[in-house]
Amino acid sequence: MSAIARLEQYTIKRPDEVLRVLASWDDETDEILIFKGFSSSLMRPTASDPDVPIIPEQARLDQIDRLHSPYLPDEPRYIEQGLTWETMQPYLQELGV
Repeated sequence: MSAIARLEQYTIKRPDEVLRVLASWDDETDEILIFKGFSSSLMRPTASDPDVPIIPEQARLDQIDRLHSPYLPDEPRYIEQGLTWETMQPYLQELGV
């Protein structure tokens, strides 16, 4: 299961949270919001088919922020900021994803 798919599963089990992910690959970057199992890019069009990966498999997750839902872009309510893929692991393991 891809990293993004695991984060989507996390948000299904934690519907009161939104994840904001900064990802990079090659010379590209993206900012992604994940909520209730769905990912959406804030920087490029997102495919309507949820089976189409939002970022390539080789993408590096540079930062993960946990926020309270609903997401308010002008007033984000952070639970935790600046997580790495490694520091997110205990949260994923706690929920079995």
